[in-house]
Amino acid sequence: MAQRTVLVVLFDGVQSLDVTGPVEVFAGAEKHQPGTYRIRTASLDGGPVRSSSGLALVPDTSLADARRPHTLVVPGGIGTRTPDPRLTDWLRAHGPRAPRLVSVCTGAILLAEAGLLDGRRVTTHWAYAEKLARDHPAVRVDADPIYVRDGSVATSAGVTAGIDLALALVEEDLGRDVALDIARHLVVFLRRPGNQSQFSAQLAAQTARREPLREVQRWITEHPAGDLSVESLAARARLSPRHFARAFRTETGTTPGRYVDRVRLEHARRLLEDTTDGVEEVSRESGYGTPEAMRRAFVRALGTAPAEYRRRFRALPAP
Repeated sequence: MAQRTVLVVLFDGVQSLDVTGPVEVFAGAEKHQPGTYRIRTASLDGGPVRSSSGLALVPDTSLADARRPHTLVVPGGIGTRTPDPRLTDWLRAHGPRAPRLVSVCTGAILLAEAGLLDGRRVTTHWAYAEKLARDHPAVRVDADPIYVRDGSVATSAGVTAGIDLALALVEEDLGRDVALDIARHLVVFLRRPGNQSQFSAQLAAQTARREPLREVQRWITEHPAGDLSVESLAARARLSPRHFARAFRTETGTTPGRYVDRVRLEHARRLLEDTTDGVEEVSRESGYGTPEAMRRAFVRALGTAPAEYRRRFRALPAP
């Protein structure tokens, strides 16, 4: 198999973990199978850059002198807010030539500025997804997944999601066993499914302002197997069902039904990851009632069945 060159773009204000996470994954693959990846870093003029945390990063070369890579990785960071126009120009000229174009976190903003994401489905850090969609209406932004593949372009959410995406690319290139060995070495999961949500139900929804509604949110989280119908929750908040549904959506940004769905899915995922409980027991404890109902919820939300989710995402044994 031909060696793949991975080129990581560096710039002032880059998020260091967006750089080092994928680099460690590809470096681990190279150690596992020598000759598979050649990892290079490059800045505009070849000089050191200062990351957003103040860490100095020394590139291998300048972008002008860098050879055409197989995989071009564009990390994120505060430096994407006011990028150097020369960097945008370089990406516009060289991005289309890379067989595989990758962004981590707000690196997607740089790719969008260069016109490389038009017409594509992408993701980025959830906090910047709205801005990306607003500034670049030709880009189809999905704020939920931890990473998205659209043809030769792969984009990931914030920071650690870059590791998930890199592991997925290594698995695609070298197979599951290699990716699994790297994940064990880095003490991470083999890889989270790409369409797994970036955030929990509690983070995805706002906290209600009024105490009765906040109490309902807590109740849902603590009792996923309980009666979580709108009528039952409305009675707990001492509101009519219609008033409750309207107030809950106004204050949390989501409907009671969708909030319950997220909480139950999150609870089931946690049990599948952390326990040996059977699928039937997990479905009952998570409020689904039957394994089939839970399977439908998993396929709809994550694109995978509970058994496959457990196989991929259950905590790995110690090396």
